[in-house]
Amino acid sequence: MARLPRLTITGYPQHVILRGNDRQDIFRNTTDYQRMLDLFEQHSREQGVDIHAYVLMTNHLHLLLTPQKDQALPKMMQAVGRSYVQIFNKVHGRTGTLWEGRYRSTVIQTERYLLACMVYIDLNPVRAHMVAQPDDYVWSSYGHYAGRRNDRLITPHALYWGLGNTPFAREAAYVEIVQAGIQADQQRVLTDATLSGWALGDTKFIAGLKAQTPRRLSKGKAGRPFLKPLPD
Repeated sequence: MARLPRLTITGYPQHVILRGNDRQDIFRNTTDYQRMLDLFEQHSREQGVDIHAYVLMTNHLHLLLTPQKDQALPKMMQAVGRSYVQIFNKVHGRTGTLWEGRYRSTVIQTERYLLACMVYIDLNPVRAHMVAQPDDYVWSSYGHYAGRRNDRLITPHALYWGLGNTPFAREAAYVEIVQAGIQADQQRVLTDATLSGWALGDTKFIAGLKAQTPRRLSKGKAGRPFLKPLPD
C-alpha cells in the first residue's frame, strides 16, 4: 500500500519527530548539538517556519512549529537533514544514512494540544532519566520559556503570550505548567498521532481541516476523528 503524503497545512502548528537510523546517536558532542540548532535557525528563517519548541535528544529530536508558507516545512527539513548529515559524516569519519527514513509529523489542534506538546517536548530528557529537572537540560527550548536564556531559534506561539501580561508572569506560568507534567494519555496521543501522521484534534477541528486538504486526515471513516479528544 502506498504511504500517505505528509500532512502539512500552512498556518497550523505541527509536531515533528526525526530519529536516528537504528536508534544510533545523531549527536556525539556539543558541537553537533549546536550545529543542528544553527541549521534550524538558518533554514527556518529562509523557508518561513516558526519554531515554537524543540528538544535534541541523543538519537532523535522533536520540534513544535508552524509553517507560514506552502512547502516550508518539507523544504526546511530537507535542507537541514542533508546539510547536517554531510557535515556529521565528514567530521566523524563515517558514510551512509543517519536518519531512520523520513521525518514524522502531524497537525495538532492549538487550543487542546499546543501547550501539552510543549510540555511533552521539554520533559523528554526527564522521562529518559538524563536529568532530574528540565532546567538541567541545555538542548531544549525550556530555558527560553523559563526565562533562563534568550534562544534566537524560538518564536513563541500566541497561546504562550496569553499566559501572562508580563515576561515574568508568562515564565512563571509556563514553569508551573511544566512542573504539573503531562498525563500519560496526552503523551500517548501526541506520540501516536505524529508517528502515524493522523491529525490530532476534536471532530470540529478535523472537519475544518478537510476543507483545506484532499489528504485523508484520520484512520477511521470520513467524518470521524482518529483520536478521542481528551477531557478539558
